[in-house]
Amino acid sequence: MKRVGKPAFFIVAVLIALLTYLAFFGISNYYGDNRNVYIKGAEDIRWGIDIRGGVEAVFMPDIEVENITDEDMDAAKEIIETRLVNENITDSEVYADNNTKQIIVRFPWKSDETDFDPAAAVEELGETAMLTFCEGSTQDTVILQGAADIDHASPAVDSQTGEYVVSLQLTEAGAEKFSEATSRLVGSTISIWMDDQMISNPTVNEAITDGQASISGMADADEAEDLANKINAGSLPFALTVDDSKMQVVSPTLGAEALNVMLLAGVIAFALICILMIVRYRIPGVIACIGLVGQVGGIVACVSGFIPKIPSFTMTIPGIAGIILSIGMGVDCNVITAERIREEFYKGKTIDGAIDAGYHNAFSAILDGNLTNVLVAIVLMGAFGSPDNIFARILSPLMQFFSSSITGSIYSFGYTLLVGVIFNFIMGIGACKLMLKGISKFKALRKPSFYGGAKHA
Repeated sequence: MKRVGKPAFFIVAVLIALLTYLAFFGISNYYGDNRNVYIKGAEDIRWGIDIRGGVEAVFMPDIEVENITDEDMDAAKEIIETRLVNENITDSEVYADNNTKQIIVRFPWKSDETDFDPAAAVEELGETAMLTFCEGSTQDTVILQGAADIDHASPAVDSQTGEYVVSLQLTEAGAEKFSEATSRLVGSTISIWMDDQMISNPTVNEAITDGQASISGMADADEAEDLANKINAGSLPFALTVDDSKMQVVSPTLGAEALNVMLLAGVIAFALICILMIVRYRIPGVIACIGLVGQVGGIVACVSGFIPKIPSFTMTIPGIAGIILSIGMGVDCNVITAERIREEFYKGKTIDGAIDAGYHNAFSAILDGNLTNVLVAIVLMGAFGSPDNIFARILSPLMQFFSSSITGSIYSFGYTLLVGVIFNFIMGIGACKLMLKGISKFKALRKPSFYGGAKHA
């Protein structure tokens, strides 16, 4: 690393303090009774059912139950689970009652919920989202339909017109059908429908044989992303309606008081760790504590919706476990580094030499431990998240040998573990080294004993 001056300590420390403050408190104001949020904070975290309660809704099919198979029920259950995870609602329960042909869904309130209206909350689960391509301007002749023909959708920008579109990747069967239809319908139109609403009616200019299609007419990036998410969530095998008579509010089993106790316990544990680090390692211990504060702030930012395009993530008990584990890895990272620095002093190194060599020698051990956790987190998010998330696609060659298993609580654990490890690297390896090298340039602090070296050195 190039020579680091004294200001590095103050610059990095102030940036960490700013990130942590904004991550916890955000920026908002009130206009009358309305809260205007500019930057989301911890207050905007969506807490799980155990802590804040939620909604229980019973979904009924709109067709005769005799015509519904157990496979249809399993498919509907999986699609609802996918929609919940796509909305970052990871603390949910979905049950399929094959006897009564009902689907029972329990999920937590939104972070900003004030009316606690179950009917309004259920609307968050989204629309049926049955996407069809049809000949002409009616739904009489269907060309492509749902997940059987459409593999994946993603928002994109047309390179020629610059407008927002939804890019579609067709399945093998869908590509074959679309190639035949577009070859036959050159000069005619193919309408695109979302349920019973026509969303596009383009003219076919040439045959499309590569299994790629797009939906134009999006007003902005948000509309394109919203439509892509609905398509990726899949189409239900039958429409579902909510039985209003069975809708109810779910009371929290732990409650906000339990959350306050957990937070207090966490603060006390964190303070004790910091005291031990400072007593044992002196200045490197102080720097490590600042870095750990930044790591916590970074994790909260990734959960609260602080980062644009990343909505508030449901904080579950397994998610909290992921945070605790990643902070433990952060403590381990700083302990390893501080011990390596101490060893370099015993070898006769100067302060600057001991810091550089200490971080260099500690890096491989830190990388091995954290990389293992990254791989575990990726596997958990790929195996137990929605089928269209990036990690599921990476693992698709392996996961095709296993049945689908969407489990939001495990996905939540993987997510918080992953972001925690990422911020462990950013803070423990990058920020802490900059701060330690910067503070070591102050003449009053140029004593090896302040960095773990022998007092007589």
